[in-house]
Amino acid sequence: MLTALILVFVIAYAAIALEHPLKINKSASALVGAGLLWTIYALAAGDPHLVGEQLGESLMGTAQIVFFLMGAMAIVEVIDAHNGFEVITQRIRTASLPALMWLVGFVTFFLSAVLDNLTTTIVMISLMRKLLAKRDDRLFFAGIIVIAANSGGAWSPIGDVTTTMLWIGGQITALAIMKSVLLPALVSMLIPLAITAYLLRGQKVLAPAAGGHGSGIRSSDFERNLIFCLGIGILVAVPAFKTLTHLPPFMGILFGLGILWLVGDLVHRHKEDEFKHHLTLVHALSRIDMSSLVFFVGILLAVATLEHTHVLGDLAGWLDRMVGRHDLIVLIIGMVSAIVDNVPLVAASMGMYSLADFPADHFLWQFMAYCAGTGGSILIIGSAAGVAAMGLEKIDFFWYLRRISGLALVGYFAGAGVYLLQHAVVG
Repeated sequence: MLTALILVFVIAYAAIALEHPLKINKSASALVGAGLLWTIYALAAGDPHLVGEQLGESLMGTAQIVFFLMGAMAIVEVIDAHNGFEVITQRIRTASLPALMWLVGFVTFFLSAVLDNLTTTIVMISLMRKLLAKRDDRLFFAGIIVIAANSGGAWSPIGDVTTTMLWIGGQITALAIMKSVLLPALVSMLIPLAITAYLLRGQKVLAPAAGGHGSGIRSSDFERNLIFCLGIGILVAVPAFKTLTHLPPFMGILFGLGILWLVGDLVHRHKEDEFKHHLTLVHALSRIDMSSLVFFVGILLAVATLEHTHVLGDLAGWLDRMVGRHDLIVLIIGMVSAIVDNVPLVAASMGMYSLADFPADHFLWQFMAYCAGTGGSILIIGSAAGVAAMGLEKIDFFWYLRRISGLALVGYFAGAGVYLLQHAVVG
């Protein structure tokens, strides 16, 4: 049975990693893999009651992550529908390309911590199209945006899916991860940013020709600012909600979603349906990336079978015997996340190491949050932010490998060094 489980998982994993060459959506591969793994386990175990209990337990943990992501995505979609992000983008104006690079890098880094790295990448690359006419400039900016978004997401419990998984799973707490990973994550962004800004020194921003804004229906300034402040406020308040109530984060995000829905309906209650439909939360729910949510369901349930059959525990023991040092193991996991999706990697790691042996906020979990979050920047296919940038700007895999990967790798090791030094000194 174990051989069959490992074989199916490796094939499903390879299909996920090779999504673009195979032209098979990774969500399909994840769902088929999960279905096959649980089927093999159920038939081989011979104890339907036990397998059913374990599946229910795994589903409960998976549903918490999916509900949280669904709520966060819907809130971001509502803000975007009200042009809320213009509150930020309208303030980014400079004639110097390096100065713009610094500004964009820092805005992306901190915005990613509040929203998430995927959403922030989409928002910032869309902004670059309005600010930069030259495609070469936009490509460099897109590379830095990917690095800054992944670095910014690594130190916040709501900034990256993998950090959110660790937070919901109880491996890290919100305040501790922010205190311990903020500086290393900042360094992992600053070094690539400084090198790129130096290469662009002396160059001026060439803005695109002014064009019409279309005839789309826009919300008023009051509506835009209200929804932006309320939406961002809800996202930021979720960690505080969890700390105060000890309820899981998905409850906080759904509660906030309800508040935003109520306020939106009240604000737009006097408008005709044709004018307010695209501003409603009903419309936002229809626009969220369901494919990504389905992928998380599939891959987390697939990994759960390896956890229940003790494959992951045995793998952890093998890594401990072969490598020995947990810092090196986590560094390797981070670099591997540049090749394959970091979600299954972190999910597997959560199953490999128990909370009994490695309690909340242990060095292992905090360093994993950093490495899995920032390691994905090394290759453009290594993170959701990179894949989004690849699609939006049609970035070639090998162009990113030549121009950006080295910068991301230097930043990754520099930030890791800062974290290890910080841990050695402060503890």
